[in-house]
Amino acid sequence: MKILGMMSGTSFDGIDSALCDFNIVDDEIQIQLLHFESSNYSDETRKRIVDAMPPLSTTMFDVCVLDTLVGQSFASAAQCAISNSKVKPDLIVSHGQTMFHWIDGENKAQGTLQLGEATWIAESTGVQVLSNIRSRDVVAGGQGAPLVSVLDQLLLSDNQTPQGSLNLGGISNITITSQSMSPIAYDIGPANGLMDAAISAYTSGKTTYDKDGQLAAAGVVNQKLLAEFLKHPYYELKAPKSTGKEIFHLPYLLEILGPTQDWIIEDVLATLLEVTVETVAQEVEKFNLSSLYVAGGGSANKQLMKRMQERLSKCTIRSISELGISSQSKEAIAFALIGFLSMHGLPGQIPSCTGASGGRILGSLTPGAHAFNVPQKIEAMPKRVRILE
Repeated sequence: MKILGMMSGTSFDGIDSALCDFNIVDDEIQIQLLHFESSNYSDETRKRIVDAMPPLSTTMFDVCVLDTLVGQSFASAAQCAISNSKVKPDLIVSHGQTMFHWIDGENKAQGTLQLGEATWIAESTGVQVLSNIRSRDVVAGGQGAPLVSVLDQLLLSDNQTPQGSLNLGGISNITITSQSMSPIAYDIGPANGLMDAAISAYTSGKTTYDKDGQLAAAGVVNQKLLAEFLKHPYYELKAPKSTGKEIFHLPYLLEILGPTQDWIIEDVLATLLEVTVETVAQEVEKFNLSSLYVAGGGSANKQLMKRMQERLSKCTIRSISELGISSQSKEAIAFALIGFLSMHGLPGQIPSCTGASGGRILGSLTPGAHAFNVPQKIEAMPKRVRILE
């Protein structure tokens, strides 16, 4: 079964599209990546996303416009992936763009909102679309995240000792699993999100990220401010837990750092990078991990990866590419996998990772140009994933 997985994360820097061919051999899902590409949002769409993100307020008009613009962006990205690969998939899985993740005062997810109307994709490609992926897990009592843990579990669970899989996007999340434990997964805290917010505010939007961590590498960590950032109560919450820009946003930065005109940007970025390093390191040490596989945009930040390996001297930091998946394509492949599981009647999340009351088939299906094409149900959950070259 050929599935196009599409993902835009909390950094909203573009849409990743992974076209995968799935097969079942005994108790193993075999995945071959046929094509991968990334496409940027238009300047208008990206600005509208930024302007509607928490803690800013918005209107229902803006929500409606964004739902359409993001849907059209995903439709265009899907058309490009199909045209460039010359392969028409059996299913498109669209994560859409997360705009709000509603967590109450007791660390319980009450709702989650991903925009990007799926009918734009179905109409433009003629392919059936699975969307609204996270909501079913939330309704079942889960956090709706991190859903990538289902891929991590199938990749790493054969190991006898606990292994970690870390994603460094706007938010960092981790999955920990082995043969002898029930997998757990949760959002750790900000990864690139605070650093990106800081440099964007400092440059009035002219620069949106610190390439390779060059500015952070030139700065000095302010230990007093680092300690203040690490006091945030989110870090003390027990897993399962999830977070986002509803908490870790620019006003939070300004509250601690003061106005941007008083900043030494190199020192600010060095300190915020250390927040990411330290919060990750504390979780890795908690489980005494000997290996940590890293993916996401933050894995391209040379200074971040350098500091993480220095801080975690007893843990080997590995790229997820050692498991046959590129860092950038991992989440798009994960959502393609969720689509494969859903279409075969299997749960796309792990209750011990999300906190849901049980396994759930995820997503809402939109028809393409023809009737729904649903394959035969698979009775038992496969035990592992193999990535084919």
